[in-house]
Amino acid sequence: MLPDELTAPEAREHAVRAEEDLLTARHAVRADAVAAGFSIVDQTKIVTAASELVRNAYIHGGGGTMTIAAVRDRRGRVGIALSVRDEGPGIEDVELAMTDGFSTGAGLGHGLGGTRRLVDEFTIDTTPGEGTTVTVVRWKP
Repeated sequence: MLPDELTAPEAREHAVRAEEDLLTARHAVRADAVAAGFSIVDQTKIVTAASELVRNAYIHGGGGTMTIAAVRDRRGRVGIALSVRDEGPGIEDVELAMTDGFSTGAGLGHGLGGTRRLVDEFTIDTTPGEGTTVTVVRWKP
């Protein structure tokens, strides 16, 4: 779900059910970032953020969905918003999960904290036993 203060006339949903879906999600985010006129650096940041989030949904949440939208806020800024939702076990301790070096798997533990640093807006909604939704926005400078 995208924040209410954003307008997004064409939000699209992508399933995250198989490993191939991770690549499809990255390509979709890059295409939207290019279409919005993002620089190569900003394209890389939002694509990397998307990659981390969909990989987390796939590995830790058992799959889910990514919603992507080109957005505009009330001030006229243009951006890309991503909302990645899973129905996995949720995150018991969000603060700990955001700490660099923390991992429940074999990764380096930079996923959520690193993602937060790559975007301009970051929100996480999680309920243990019910799943997690992470919503991010990267604004075009």
